[in-house]
Amino acid sequence: MPIQIDLSGRTALVTGASRGIGRAIALALAEAGADVAVNYRRDAAAAEQTVIEIKALGRKAKAYSASVENWDEDQAMVAAVLQDFGGIGILVNNAGIASRGQSVADTDPAEMERVVRVHAFGPHYLAKLVVPHMRDQGRGDIVMISSVATLGMGPRGAPYNMGKAAMEALALTLAKEERAHGIRTNIVAPALTLTEMGRRLTKATAGVDDIHELDARSPFGRVSVPEDVAAAVVWLVSSANPYANGQKININGGG
Repeated sequence: MPIQIDLSGRTALVTGASRGIGRAIALALAEAGADVAVNYRRDAAAAEQTVIEIKALGRKAKAYSASVENWDEDQAMVAAVLQDFGGIGILVNNAGIASRGQSVADTDPAEMERVVRVHAFGPHYLAKLVVPHMRDQGRGDIVMISSVATLGMGPRGAPYNMGKAAMEALALTLAKEERAHGIRTNIVAPALTLTEMGRRLTKATAGVDDIHELDARSPFGRVSVPEDVAAAVVWLVSSANPYANGQKININGGG
């Protein structure tokens, strides 16, 4: 079977797509031929820039503001995307926030709830809204952007670890529930990546002002970049992947 990366005729909804990993995923999907609905929470200007760059590739794009952990906002966003694009064949649950690096004993309960809601409730809400529309398309794809944090469950990150673990549980459940409808659900788990969040985490946890100071100790001599993550997503949702479902790809350079 020839390898084909052609997403023409498909529409993707990518959450948290105004910057960082989400932006790279949105652009990579567009380069492969997909139209893209760009979700953002606050930075309308950055989201519009992503839209402009997608349109420059000859694809259709529009930005939609919604906090993914808010059911009402998700309902409104999905309804608008369906109205504007006619369908959603690819859902990438990428929106995420970091926890503050406190021990369980010192974590504010409100922080724990918000982090878990963003990483677990949001993807559940969006899957619930989008899956019924995917079922009659012949093929649908859901990708959860998790984290290698779930491999180690390190200290001082319980809200983030909990949220990402719940997201992965959702993905593995959906993979079984929806495969009869041609819907594949997979997980992509980045390591430390060259994004604004990555820079903040590096400074907060390692006291490193310049993330590139970690290049020499990283696999392949560099810290991961958003395009590394996007490449895995594009493969998973394309016809180049006919059979992978319920799988997790760790984007960590092998260590």
